[in-house]
Amino acid sequence: MEIGLDPDVPTYSGGLGVLAGDTIRSAADLGLDLVAVSLLHHRGYFRQSLDPSGQQQEDADQWIPADHLQSVDAHVSVEIEGRSVRLGAWRYDVVGITGSVIPVYLLDADQPDNGPEDRQLTDTLYGGDDRYRLCQEVILGVGGLRLLRALGHRGVARFHLNEGHAALVALELLGEGSSTNGADGAGPEAGGSGNGVHGDGLEAVRERLVFTTHTPVEAGHDRFPRSLVRSVLGDPALDRLASVGQNDDLNMTELALRTSGYVNGVAMRHGQVSRSMFPGYPIHSITNGIHADTWVSGPMREVFDRHVPQWRTDPLSLRQAVGIPVQEVAAAHAAAKDALIDHIEAVAPGSGIQRGALTLGFARRAASYKRLTLVLRDLERLASISETTGRIQLVFAGKAHPADGPGKDLIRQVFATREALRDRVGLVYLPDYDMNLGRLLVAGCDVWLNTPLPPLEASGTSGMKAALNGVPSLSVLDGWWVEGHVEGVTGWAIGADDGIESPEDRDVLDAVSLYEKLEYAVVPTFYDRPLRFQEMRRSAIALNASFFNTQRMLLQYLYEAYRRPAKQS
Repeated sequence: MEIGLDPDVPTYSGGLGVLAGDTIRSAADLGLDLVAVSLLHHRGYFRQSLDPSGQQQEDADQWIPADHLQSVDAHVSVEIEGRSVRLGAWRYDVVGITGSVIPVYLLDADQPDNGPEDRQLTDTLYGGDDRYRLCQEVILGVGGLRLLRALGHRGVARFHLNEGHAALVALELLGEGSSTNGADGAGPEAGGSGNGVHGDGLEAVRERLVFTTHTPVEAGHDRFPRSLVRSVLGDPALDRLASVGQNDDLNMTELALRTSGYVNGVAMRHGQVSRSMFPGYPIHSITNGIHADTWVSGPMREVFDRHVPQWRTDPLSLRQAVGIPVQEVAAAHAAAKDALIDHIEAVAPGSGIQRGALTLGFARRAASYKRLTLVLRDLERLASISETTGRIQLVFAGKAHPADGPGKDLIRQVFATREALRDRVGLVYLPDYDMNLGRLLVAGCDVWLNTPLPPLEASGTSGMKAALNGVPSLSVLDGWWVEGHVEGVTGWAIGADDGIESPEDRDVLDAVSLYEKLEYAVVPTFYDRPLRFQEMRRSAIALNASFFNTQRMLLQYLYEAYRRPAKQS
Protein backbone atom coordinates (compact mmCIF):
# COMPACT_ATOMS: atom_id res chain seq x y z
CA MET A 1 0.00 0.00 0.00
CA GLU A 2 2.95 2.35 0.61
CA ILE A 3 6.58 2.50 -0.46
CA GLY A 4 9.35 4.94 0.44
CA LEU A 5 11.27 5.43 -2.78
CA ASP A 6 12.51 8.99 -2.46
CA PRO A 7 11.91 11.80 0.08
CA ASP A 8 10.34 13.86 -2.73
CA VAL A 9 7.92 11.06 -3.70
CA PRO A 10 5.39 11.03 -0.81
CA THR A 11 4.06 7.51 -1.31
CA TYR A 12 4.84 6.38 2.25
CA SER A 13 3.74 7.22 5.78
CA GLY A 14 6.30 5.52 7.99
CA GLY A 15 8.17 2.33 8.78
CA LEU A 16 6.15 -0.05 6.58
CA GLY A 17 6.71 2.05 3.47
CA VAL A 18 10.34 2.79 4.27
CA LEU A 19 10.96 -0.93 4.76
CA ALA A 20 9.37 -1.62 1.36
CA GLY A 21 11.69 0.91 -0.27
CA ASP A 22 14.74 -0.53 1.49
CA THR A 23 13.71 -4.01 0.37
CA ILE A 24 13.56 -2.94 -3.27
CA ARG A 25 16.92 -1.13 -3.01
CA SER A 26 18.58 -4.29 -1.69
CA ALA A 27 16.83 -6.38 -4.35
CA ALA A 28 18.42 -4.12 -6.97
CA ASP A 29 21.81 -4.42 -5.26
CA LEU A 30 21.48 -8.23 -5.36
CA GLY A 31 20.28 -8.23 -8.97
CA LEU A 32 17.09 -10.13 -8.18
CA ASP A 33 14.45 -10.69 -10.86
CA LEU A 34 11.71 -8.76 -9.11
CA VAL A 35 9.09 -6.08 -9.78
CA ALA A 36 7.12 -4.02 -7.25
CA VAL A 37 3.57 -2.63 -7.32
CA SER A 38 2.02 0.10 -5.17
CA LEU A 39 -0.33 3.09 -5.45
CA LEU A 40 0.49 6.63 -6.58
CA HIS A 41 -1.10 8.80 -3.81
CA HIS A 42 -1.42 12.19 -5.53
CA ARG A 43 -1.90 13.95 -2.17
CA GLY A 44 0.61 11.82 -0.31
CA TYR A 45 0.06 10.97 3.36
CA PHE A 46 0.07 14.50 4.79
CA ARG A 47 2.38 17.36 5.68
CA GLN A 48 2.43 17.99 9.41
CA SER A 49 2.64 21.37 11.10
CA LEU A 50 2.44 21.96 14.86
CA ASP A 51 1.17 25.13 16.54
CA PRO A 52 2.72 26.46 19.79
CA SER A 53 0.52 24.12 21.85
CA GLY A 54 1.42 21.05 19.79
CA GLN A 55 -1.88 20.88 17.94
CA GLN A 56 -1.27 18.96 14.73
CA GLN A 57 -2.41 20.44 11.43
CA GLU A 58 -2.56 18.31 8.28
CA ASP A 59 -2.13 19.53 4.72
CA ALA A 60 -2.03 17.61 1.46
CA ASP A 61 1.46 16.70 0.30
CA GLN A 62 0.94 17.76 -3.29
CA TRP A 63 3.57 16.74 -5.82
CA ILE A 64 3.97 16.35 -9.57
CA PRO A 65 4.45 12.69 -10.55
CA ALA A 66 5.91 13.59 -13.94
CA ASP A 67 8.84 15.30 -12.19
CA HIS A 68 9.96 11.99 -10.66
CA LEU A 69 8.30 9.12 -12.56
CA GLN A 70 7.81 7.81 -16.08
CA SER A 71 4.30 7.38 -17.42
CA VAL A 72 3.57 3.76 -18.38
CA ASP A 73 1.96 3.03 -21.75
CA ALA A 74 -0.54 0.52 -20.37
CA HIS A 75 -4.03 0.73 -18.90
CA VAL A 76 -6.23 -1.79 -17.12
CA SER A 77 -9.67 -1.67 -15.52
CA VAL A 78 -11.22 -2.98 -12.31
CA GLU A 79 -14.86 -3.32 -11.36
CA ILE A 80 -15.89 -1.18 -8.38
CA GLU A 81 -19.55 -0.96 -7.41
CA GLY A 82 -20.46 -2.27 -10.85
CA ARG A 83 -18.50 0.45 -12.64
CA SER A 84 -15.43 -0.06 -14.76
CA VAL A 85 -12.66 2.05 -13.24
CA ARG A 86 -9.75 2.67 -15.59
CA LEU A 87 -6.23 2.64 -14.16
CA GLY A 88 -3.01 4.03 -15.52
CA ALA A 89 0.43 3.64 -13.97
CA TRP A 90 3.76 5.34 -13.41
CA ARG A 91 7.18 3.75 -13.20
CA TYR A 92 10.08 4.46 -10.86
CA ASP A 93 13.35 2.60 -11.49
CA VAL A 94 15.44 1.61 -8.49
CA VAL A 95 19.04 1.13 -9.62
CA GLY A 96 21.35 -1.13 -7.63
CA ILE A 97 25.04 -0.70 -6.94
CA THR A 98 25.96 -2.94 -9.90
CA GLY A 99 23.47 -1.31 -12.27
CA SER A 100 20.59 -3.78 -11.91
CA VAL A 101 17.17 -2.16 -12.17
CA ILE A 102 14.00 -2.99 -10.25
CA PRO A 103 10.90 -1.31 -11.72
CA VAL A 104 8.27 -0.05 -9.29
CA TYR A 105 4.80 0.53 -10.78
CA LEU A 106 2.44 2.97 -9.07
CA LEU A 107 -1.23 2.60 -10.02
CA ASP A 108 -3.18 5.77 -10.78
CA ALA A 109 -6.97 6.12 -10.92
CA ASP A 110 -6.86 9.79 -11.97
CA GLN A 111 -7.82 9.02 -15.57
CA PRO A 112 -10.04 11.14 -17.87
CA ASP A 113 -12.40 8.20 -18.49
CA ASN A 114 -13.33 7.94 -14.80
CA GLY A 115 -15.93 9.89 -12.89
CA PRO A 116 -14.80 12.57 -10.39
CA GLU A 117 -15.16 10.29 -7.36
CA ASP A 118 -13.24 7.41 -8.94
CA ARG A 119 -10.44 9.75 -10.05
CA GLN A 120 -9.73 10.44 -6.37
CA LEU A 121 -9.30 6.81 -5.35
CA THR A 122 -5.50 6.98 -5.49
CA ASP A 123 -5.24 10.43 -3.94
CA THR A 124 -4.55 9.85 -0.25
CA LEU A 125 -2.57 7.21 1.62
CA TYR A 126 -4.58 5.76 4.54
CA GLY A 127 -7.25 8.40 4.05
CA GLY A 128 -11.03 8.28 3.81
CA ASP A 129 -13.44 5.73 5.22
CA ASP A 130 -13.74 1.94 4.94
CA ARG A 131 -15.21 2.21 1.46
CA TYR A 132 -12.30 4.32 0.25
CA ARG A 133 -9.79 1.90 1.76
CA LEU A 134 -11.49 -1.16 0.24
CA CYS A 135 -11.60 0.51 -3.18
CA GLN A 136 -7.86 1.20 -2.89
CA GLU A 137 -7.22 -2.42 -1.98
CA VAL A 138 -9.19 -3.57 -5.04
CA ILE A 139 -6.97 -1.33 -7.16
CA LEU A 140 -3.82 -2.64 -5.49
CA GLY A 141 -4.62 -6.37 -5.45
CA VAL A 142 -6.77 -6.83 -8.55
CA GLY A 143 -5.55 -3.89 -10.60
CA GLY A 144 -1.94 -4.58 -9.68
CA LEU A 145 -2.03 -8.11 -11.06
CA ARG A 146 -3.85 -7.00 -14.20
CA LEU A 147 -1.21 -4.31 -14.76
CA LEU A 148 1.58 -6.86 -14.49
CA ARG A 149 -0.20 -9.03 -17.07
CA ALA A 150 -0.68 -6.04 -19.37
CA LEU A 151 3.03 -5.24 -19.11
CA GLY A 152 3.98 -8.79 -20.07
CA HIS A 153 5.02 -10.07 -16.63
CA ARG A 154 3.64 -13.59 -17.07
CA GLY A 155 6.54 -15.61 -15.69
CA VAL A 156 5.98 -14.67 -12.06
CA ALA A 157 6.88 -17.49 -9.69
CA ARG A 158 6.05 -15.66 -6.45
CA PHE A 159 3.68 -12.89 -5.44
CA HIS A 160 4.79 -11.39 -2.11
CA LEU A 161 2.01 -9.62 -0.19
CA ASN A 162 3.52 -6.92 2.02
CA GLU A 163 0.74 -6.76 4.65
CA GLY A 164 -2.86 -7.80 4.03
CA HIS A 165 -3.73 -4.73 1.94
CA ALA A 166 -2.89 -6.58 -1.29
CA ALA A 167 -4.64 -9.86 -0.40
CA LEU A 168 -7.27 -9.49 -3.12
CA VAL A 169 -4.60 -10.60 -5.58
CA ALA A 170 -5.53 -14.10 -4.37
CA LEU A 171 -9.09 -13.68 -5.68
CA GLU A 172 -7.77 -12.45 -9.00
CA LEU A 173 -5.47 -15.45 -9.28
CA LEU A 174 -8.39 -17.74 -8.47
CA GLY A 175 -10.35 -16.01 -11.23
CA GLU A 176 -7.50 -16.54 -13.68
CA GLY A 177 -7.49 -20.23 -12.79
CA SER A 178 -11.20 -20.41 -13.49
CA SER A 179 -10.93 -18.72 -16.86
CA THR A 180 -7.82 -20.56 -18.04
CA ASN A 181 -8.33 -24.03 -16.60
CA GLY A 182 -12.10 -24.30 -16.69
CA ALA A 183 -12.27 -25.08 -12.98
CA ASP A 184 -10.29 -23.62 -10.15
CA GLY A 185 -11.93 -24.93 -7.03
CA ALA A 186 -13.33 -21.46 -6.41
CA GLY A 187 -16.97 -22.44 -6.18
CA PRO A 188 -18.88 -23.14 -2.97
CA GLU A 189 -18.37 -26.87 -3.43
CA ALA A 190 -14.65 -26.33 -2.70
CA GLY A 191 -15.44 -24.52 0.52
CA GLY A 192 -14.93 -25.41 4.11
CA SER A 193 -13.89 -23.63 7.24
CA GLY A 194 -10.67 -22.67 8.96
CA ASN A 195 -7.48 -22.95 6.94
CA GLY A 196 -8.15 -26.43 5.59
CA VAL A 197 -9.80 -25.39 2.32
CA HIS A 198 -8.96 -27.68 -0.59
CA GLY A 199 -9.22 -27.30 -4.32
CA ASP A 200 -6.82 -27.44 -7.23
CA GLY A 201 -7.21 -23.74 -7.93
CA LEU A 202 -6.61 -22.68 -4.35
CA GLU A 203 -3.59 -24.94 -3.96
CA ALA A 204 -2.09 -23.51 -7.13
CA VAL A 205 -2.59 -20.01 -5.72
CA ARG A 206 -1.07 -20.96 -2.38
CA GLU A 207 2.04 -22.22 -4.17
CA ARG A 208 2.56 -18.75 -5.58
CA LEU A 209 1.72 -16.47 -2.62
CA VAL A 210 4.04 -15.31 0.16
CA PHE A 211 2.54 -13.17 2.92
CA THR A 212 4.34 -11.01 5.48
CA THR A 213 2.32 -9.71 8.41
CA HIS A 214 3.83 -6.64 10.04
CA THR A 215 1.85 -5.83 13.15
CA PRO A 216 0.14 -7.35 16.19
CA VAL A 217 -1.89 -4.14 16.62
CA GLU A 218 -5.59 -4.72 15.90
CA ALA A 219 -5.97 -1.54 13.81
CA GLY A 220 -3.34 -2.82 11.41
CA HIS A 221 -5.55 -5.70 10.21
CA ASP A 222 -8.18 -4.39 7.82
CA ARG A 223 -11.74 -5.68 8.18
CA PHE A 224 -14.69 -4.79 5.98
CA PRO A 225 -18.41 -5.51 6.54
CA ARG A 226 -19.93 -8.08 4.21
CA SER A 227 -22.49 -5.55 2.96
CA LEU A 228 -19.69 -3.19 1.92
CA VAL A 229 -17.79 -6.02 0.23
CA ARG A 230 -20.91 -6.98 -1.77
CA SER A 231 -21.41 -3.35 -2.77
CA VAL A 232 -17.81 -2.74 -3.86
CA LEU A 233 -16.73 -6.15 -5.20
CA GLY A 234 -20.01 -7.80 -6.20
CA ASP A 235 -21.42 -11.30 -5.70
CA PRO A 236 -18.80 -13.21 -7.76
CA ALA A 237 -16.12 -11.99 -5.34
CA LEU A 238 -18.24 -13.12 -2.39
CA ASP A 239 -18.41 -16.60 -3.96
CA ARG A 240 -14.63 -16.73 -4.23
CA LEU A 241 -14.23 -15.46 -0.67
CA ALA A 242 -16.58 -18.18 0.54
CA SER A 243 -14.40 -20.76 -1.22
CA VAL A 244 -11.50 -19.81 1.05
CA GLY A 245 -13.56 -19.69 4.24
CA GLN A 246 -14.38 -15.96 4.25
CA ASN A 247 -18.12 -16.32 4.75
CA ASP A 248 -18.76 -13.31 6.96
CA ASP A 249 -16.96 -9.97 7.06
CA LEU A 250 -13.81 -9.68 4.97
CA ASN A 251 -10.65 -9.93 7.09
CA MET A 252 -7.72 -9.10 4.81
CA THR A 253 -5.15 -10.73 7.09
CA GLU A 254 -7.19 -13.93 7.30
CA LEU A 255 -7.61 -13.91 3.52
CA ALA A 256 -3.86 -13.64 3.07
CA LEU A 257 -3.22 -16.37 5.63
CA ARG A 258 -5.67 -18.77 3.97
CA THR A 259 -4.32 -18.25 0.47
CA SER A 260 -0.54 -18.04 1.06
CA GLY A 261 1.82 -20.99 1.08
CA TYR A 262 4.46 -19.18 3.14
CA VAL A 263 3.69 -16.71 5.94
CA ASN A 264 6.10 -14.87 8.20
CA GLY A 265 6.33 -12.27 10.92
CA VAL A 266 9.10 -9.67 10.94
CA ALA A 267 11.08 -10.64 14.05
CA MET A 268 11.49 -13.78 16.14
CA ARG A 269 9.25 -12.39 18.88
CA HIS A 270 6.69 -11.18 16.36
CA GLY A 271 6.53 -14.64 14.82
CA GLN A 272 5.66 -16.06 18.25
CA VAL A 273 3.02 -13.39 18.81
CA SER A 274 1.52 -13.94 15.35
CA ARG A 275 1.22 -17.67 15.93
CA SER A 276 -0.73 -16.95 19.13
CA MET A 277 -2.95 -14.45 17.29
CA PHE A 278 -3.64 -16.81 14.37
CA PRO A 279 -3.46 -20.36 15.75
CA GLY A 280 -3.37 -23.14 13.22
CA TYR A 281 -1.24 -21.30 10.67
CA PRO A 282 2.47 -22.10 10.26
CA ILE A 283 3.93 -18.61 10.65
CA HIS A 284 7.69 -18.26 10.24
CA SER A 285 10.01 -15.41 11.24
CA ILE A 286 12.29 -13.30 9.07
CA THR A 287 13.60 -10.30 10.98
CA ASN A 288 13.49 -6.96 9.19
CA GLY A 289 16.50 -4.90 8.20
CA ILE A 290 17.50 -1.61 6.61
CA HIS A 291 19.32 -0.61 3.43
CA ALA A 292 22.70 0.43 4.79
CA ASP A 293 23.76 2.83 2.04
CA THR A 294 20.47 4.73 2.31
CA TRP A 295 20.64 5.38 6.06
CA VAL A 296 24.31 5.88 6.89
CA SER A 297 25.43 9.49 7.36
CA GLY A 298 27.95 11.02 4.99
CA PRO A 299 30.75 11.16 7.59
CA MET A 300 30.19 7.55 8.70
CA ARG A 301 30.03 6.42 5.06
CA GLU A 302 33.54 7.83 4.59
CA VAL A 303 34.77 5.86 7.62
CA PHE A 304 33.27 2.65 6.24
CA ASP A 305 34.81 3.30 2.83
CA ARG A 306 38.26 3.60 4.39
CA HIS A 307 38.10 0.57 6.65
CA VAL A 308 35.46 -1.82 5.20
CA PRO A 309 35.42 -0.96 1.46
CA GLN A 310 33.14 -3.87 0.53
CA TRP A 311 30.36 -2.90 2.98
CA ARG A 312 27.88 -1.86 0.27
CA THR A 313 27.96 -5.19 -1.53
CA ASP A 314 28.44 -7.19 1.67
CA PRO A 315 26.88 -5.45 4.69
CA LEU A 316 27.80 -8.48 6.80
CA SER A 317 31.38 -7.26 6.49
CA LEU A 318 30.48 -4.40 8.83
CA ARG A 319 31.32 -6.85 11.63
CA GLN A 320 34.87 -5.71 10.82
CA ALA A 321 33.95 -2.37 12.36
CA VAL A 322 35.41 -3.77 15.59
CA GLY A 323 38.78 -2.81 14.12
CA ILE A 324 37.91 0.81 13.26
CA PRO A 325 39.66 3.28 15.62
CA VAL A 326 37.06 4.60 18.05
CA GLN A 327 38.29 8.15 17.43
CA GLU A 328 37.15 7.95 13.81
CA VAL A 329 33.72 6.65 14.80
CA ALA A 330 33.45 9.45 17.38
CA ALA A 331 34.46 12.12 14.87
CA ALA A 332 31.95 10.88 12.28
CA HIS A 333 29.18 10.91 14.86
CA ALA A 334 30.14 14.40 16.06
CA ALA A 335 29.78 15.70 12.49
CA ALA A 336 26.35 14.04 12.18
CA LYS A 337 25.28 15.52 15.53
CA ASP A 338 26.32 18.99 14.38
CA ALA A 339 24.15 18.57 11.27
CA LEU A 340 21.16 17.58 13.41
CA ILE A 341 21.56 20.51 15.78
CA ASP A 342 22.00 22.89 12.84
CA HIS A 343 18.60 21.70 11.63
CA ILE A 344 17.04 22.09 15.08
CA GLU A 345 18.36 25.64 15.37
CA ALA A 346 16.92 26.45 11.94
CA VAL A 347 13.40 25.06 12.50
CA ALA A 348 13.06 25.51 16.29
CA PRO A 349 15.20 28.49 17.32
CA GLY A 350 15.46 29.01 21.06
CA SER A 351 14.79 25.34 21.84
CA GLY A 352 17.71 25.21 24.26
CA ILE A 353 19.20 22.10 22.64
CA GLN A 354 22.96 22.12 23.32
CA ARG A 355 25.70 20.62 21.16
CA GLY A 356 27.61 18.93 23.96
CA ALA A 357 24.70 17.48 25.90
CA LEU A 358 23.52 13.86 25.87
CA THR A 359 20.80 13.76 23.20
CA LEU A 360 18.13 11.06 23.21
CA GLY A 361 16.12 10.64 20.02
CA PHE A 362 12.55 9.39 19.80
CA ALA A 363 11.04 9.47 16.30
CA ARG A 364 8.22 7.25 15.07
CA ARG A 365 4.47 7.33 14.51
CA ALA A 366 2.67 9.02 17.39
CA ALA A 367 0.45 6.08 18.36
CA SER A 368 -0.59 5.21 21.90
CA TYR A 369 1.19 1.85 22.04
CA LYS A 370 4.50 3.52 21.12
CA ARG A 371 4.32 5.29 24.54
CA LEU A 372 5.72 8.56 23.32
CA THR A 373 5.48 10.13 26.79
CA LEU A 374 6.83 7.27 28.94
CA VAL A 375 10.12 9.10 29.45
CA LEU A 376 8.10 12.10 30.72
CA ARG A 377 6.05 10.13 33.25
CA ASP A 378 8.00 11.46 36.29
CA LEU A 379 9.24 14.91 35.37
CA GLU A 380 10.91 15.58 38.71
CA ARG A 381 12.91 12.36 38.51
CA LEU A 382 13.95 13.11 34.93
CA ALA A 383 14.97 16.67 35.83
CA SER A 384 16.88 15.50 38.88
CA ILE A 385 18.92 13.06 36.79
CA SER A 386 19.65 15.80 34.28
CA GLU A 387 20.78 18.24 36.97
CA THR A 388 22.82 15.90 39.19
CA THR A 389 24.18 13.17 36.88
CA GLY A 390 24.55 14.95 33.55
CA ARG A 391 22.40 17.08 31.27
CA ILE A 392 19.78 15.22 29.22
CA GLN A 393 17.98 16.55 26.19
CA LEU A 394 15.16 14.91 24.22
CA VAL A 395 14.45 15.28 20.51
CA PHE A 396 11.00 14.03 19.43
CA ALA A 397 9.42 13.67 16.00
CA GLY A 398 6.51 11.78 14.52
CA LYS A 399 3.09 12.17 12.95
CA ALA A 400 -0.24 11.05 14.39
CA HIS A 401 -2.73 9.64 11.89
CA PRO A 402 -5.33 12.35 11.16
CA ALA A 403 -8.06 10.19 12.75
CA ASP A 404 -5.97 9.25 15.82
CA GLY A 405 -7.16 11.60 18.56
CA PRO A 406 -5.16 9.91 21.36
CA GLY A 407 -2.00 10.09 19.23
CA LYS A 408 -2.50 13.83 18.73
CA ASP A 409 -3.05 14.21 22.48
CA LEU A 410 0.37 12.66 23.10
CA ILE A 411 2.06 15.29 20.94
CA ARG A 412 0.26 18.06 22.86
CA GLN A 413 1.40 16.48 26.14
CA VAL A 414 5.02 16.68 25.01
CA PHE A 415 4.57 20.38 24.21
CA ALA A 416 2.92 21.01 27.57
CA THR A 417 5.89 19.39 29.29
CA ARG A 418 8.44 21.80 27.84
CA GLU A 419 7.52 24.60 30.24
CA ALA A 420 7.73 22.32 33.29
CA LEU A 421 11.20 21.18 32.24
CA ARG A 422 12.51 24.55 31.12
CA ASP A 423 16.25 25.00 31.78
CA ARG A 424 16.42 21.56 33.43
CA VAL A 425 15.95 19.16 30.51
CA GLY A 426 16.26 20.16 26.88
CA LEU A 427 13.22 19.19 24.81
CA VAL A 428 12.12 19.81 21.24
CA TYR A 429 9.47 18.26 18.97
CA LEU A 430 10.42 18.53 15.30
CA PRO A 431 7.55 18.76 12.78
CA ASP A 432 6.91 16.85 9.56
CA TYR A 433 8.90 13.67 10.20
CA ASP A 434 9.97 12.13 6.89
CA MET A 435 12.92 10.29 5.34
CA ASN A 436 15.12 13.38 5.29
CA LEU A 437 14.52 14.23 8.95
CA GLY A 438 14.83 10.55 9.82
CA ARG A 439 18.33 10.45 8.36
CA LEU A 440 19.39 13.40 10.51
CA LEU A 441 17.90 11.96 13.68
CA VAL A 442 19.18 8.38 13.52
CA ALA A 443 22.70 9.64 12.78
CA GLY A 444 22.86 12.69 15.04
CA CYS A 445 21.34 11.59 18.35
CA ASP A 446 23.59 10.01 20.97
CA VAL A 447 21.14 7.34 22.15
CA TRP A 448 18.02 6.00 20.42
CA LEU A 449 15.00 5.68 22.71
CA ASN A 450 12.22 3.17 22.03
CA THR A 451 9.43 2.46 24.52
CA PRO A 452 6.61 0.42 22.90
CA LEU A 453 4.14 -1.52 25.01
CA PRO A 454 5.15 -5.19 24.66
CA PRO A 455 4.35 -7.22 22.63
CA LEU A 456 2.99 -4.64 20.18
CA GLU A 457 6.27 -3.74 18.46
CA ALA A 458 6.47 -6.17 15.56
CA SER A 459 10.01 -5.24 14.64
CA GLY A 460 10.94 -1.56 14.50
CA THR A 461 13.67 -0.40 12.16
CA SER A 462 14.60 3.07 13.42
CA GLY A 463 16.90 1.55 16.05
CA MET A 464 18.61 -0.46 13.30
CA LYS A 465 19.27 2.77 11.39
CA ALA A 466 20.67 4.34 14.55
CA ALA A 467 22.98 1.36 15.18
CA LEU A 468 24.34 1.67 11.63
CA ASN A 469 25.42 5.19 12.57
CA GLY A 470 27.02 4.13 15.84
CA VAL A 471 24.07 5.12 18.03
CA PRO A 472 23.24 2.61 20.80
CA SER A 473 19.63 1.97 21.78
CA LEU A 474 17.83 2.37 25.09
CA SER A 475 14.81 0.22 24.37
CA VAL A 476 12.10 -2.04 25.69
CA LEU A 477 12.83 -5.70 24.96
CA ASP A 478 10.40 -6.13 22.09
CA GLY A 479 10.60 -6.48 18.31
CA TRP A 480 14.11 -6.56 16.86
CA TRP A 481 15.75 -5.44 20.11
CA VAL A 482 15.17 -8.87 21.63
CA GLU A 483 17.68 -10.13 19.05
CA GLY A 484 19.97 -7.08 18.86
CA HIS A 485 20.38 -6.24 22.54
CA VAL A 486 23.64 -6.95 24.36
CA GLU A 487 23.49 -5.06 27.65
CA GLY A 488 26.15 -2.38 27.92
CA VAL A 489 27.57 -3.36 24.53
CA THR A 490 25.00 -2.43 21.84
CA GLY A 491 22.80 -0.45 24.23
CA TRP A 492 20.56 -0.98 27.24
CA ALA A 493 17.26 -2.73 27.92
CA ILE A 494 14.26 -1.13 29.60
CA GLY A 495 12.09 -3.31 31.82
CA ALA A 496 12.06 -7.08 31.86
CA ASP A 497 10.21 -9.88 30.12
CA ASP A 498 8.24 -10.75 33.25
CA GLY A 499 4.79 -11.48 31.84
CA ILE A 500 3.03 -8.45 33.34
CA GLU A 501 -0.08 -7.87 31.21
CA SER A 502 -1.66 -4.77 32.77
CA PRO A 503 -0.69 -1.77 30.60
CA GLU A 504 -0.78 0.55 33.59
CA ASP A 505 1.46 -1.72 35.68
CA ARG A 506 3.74 -2.11 32.70
CA ASP A 507 3.98 1.68 32.32
CA VAL A 508 4.90 2.14 35.97
CA LEU A 509 7.58 -0.54 36.01
CA ASP A 510 9.05 0.41 32.64
CA ALA A 511 9.27 4.08 33.62
CA VAL A 512 11.15 3.16 36.81
CA SER A 513 13.51 0.95 34.78
CA LEU A 514 14.02 3.70 32.21
CA TYR A 515 15.02 6.26 34.84
CA GLU A 516 17.32 3.78 36.58
CA LYS A 517 19.09 3.00 33.31
CA LEU A 518 19.48 6.70 32.58
CA GLU A 519 20.79 7.55 36.05
CA TYR A 520 23.11 4.62 36.64
CA ALA A 521 24.19 3.51 33.17
CA VAL A 522 23.48 5.75 30.18
CA VAL A 523 24.26 9.21 31.56
CA PRO A 524 27.39 8.20 33.56
CA THR A 525 28.79 6.26 30.61
CA PHE A 526 28.31 9.23 28.27
CA TYR A 527 29.84 11.85 30.56
CA ASP A 528 32.27 9.92 32.79
CA ARG A 529 33.45 7.06 30.59
CA PRO A 530 33.57 8.55 27.09
CA LEU A 531 35.96 5.90 25.75
CA ARG A 532 33.53 3.18 26.84
CA PHE A 533 30.69 5.04 25.14
CA GLN A 534 32.68 5.24 21.90
CA GLU A 535 33.37 1.51 22.11
CA MET A 536 29.61 0.96 22.37
CA ARG A 537 29.13 3.02 19.22
CA ARG A 538 31.54 0.74 17.40
CA SER A 539 29.91 -2.40 18.82
CA ALA A 540 26.46 -1.25 17.66
CA ILE A 541 27.80 -1.07 14.12
CA ALA A 542 29.69 -4.37 14.26
CA LEU A 543 27.04 -6.46 15.99
CA ASN A 544 23.76 -4.82 14.92
CA ALA A 545 24.33 -3.15 11.54
CA SER A 546 26.13 -6.18 10.12
CA PHE A 547 23.03 -8.35 10.65
CA PHE A 548 19.95 -6.11 10.67
CA ASN A 549 20.06 -5.11 7.01
CA THR A 550 17.73 -5.79 4.10
CA GLN A 551 20.37 -7.71 2.15
CA ARG A 552 20.45 -10.43 4.82
CA MET A 553 16.67 -10.20 5.10
CA LEU A 554 16.14 -10.64 1.35
CA LEU A 555 18.53 -13.58 1.16
CA GLN A 556 16.40 -15.25 3.84
CA TYR A 557 13.26 -14.60 1.79
CA LEU A 558 15.05 -15.90 -1.29
CA TYR A 559 16.01 -19.22 0.27
CA GLU A 560 13.11 -19.74 2.67
CA ALA A 561 10.13 -18.29 0.77
CA TYR A 562 10.82 -17.50 -2.89
CA ARG A 563 12.71 -20.61 -3.95
CA ARG A 564 10.17 -23.18 -2.88
CA PRO A 565 9.17 -25.36 -5.88
CA ALA A 566 6.44 -23.49 -7.72
CA LYS A 567 4.41 -23.34 -10.87
CA GLN A 568 4.89 -20.15 -12.82
CA SER A 569 2.04 -17.85 -13.76
